[in-house]
Amino acid sequence: MRMVDVTGKDRTVRVATADGYVQTTTAVVDLITGNDTPKGDVLAAARLAAIMAVKRTPDLIPLCHPISIGGVDVDITASGNRVNLRVLVKTTDRTGVEMEALTAVCAAGLTVIDMIKGVDPDASVAQVRVLTKTGGKTGDWSRSEGR
Repeated sequence: MRMVDVTGKDRTVRVATADGYVQTTTAVVDLITGNDTPKGDVLAAARLAAIMAVKRTPDLIPLCHPISIGGVDVDITASGNRVNLRVLVKTTDRTGVEMEALTAVCAAGLTVIDMIKGVDPDASVAQVRVLTKTGGKTGDWSRSEGR
């Protein structure tokens, strides 16, 4: 096991977007959107958790490089029976930010579950995945539709 040596790589602008969702019930989504859950503002807590997770990813994922984060955009919406999570992470560094984006989505989802577990112990995080990544030696990548 070893950490990949990135010292010879050029610093380039790198961006990754990941998404996922929390499956719950329409009644719980109504509580979330009405800011009427027992623990308070679910969406605000999840946004903060996502940003904090980006910054702490190397502490959580073995062999993940600590990198300078240039920006984080978090989009969390609740409708139907889902809380949709999308995180975009930017850097100018020698390695990508896919793990940071994925970790942020997971942390946001787990925060939603923590905030609603008293009203929906059956809630789950689902389909966490990288949607796009740009920059670096391998260039741009985008998830194919239907995959």
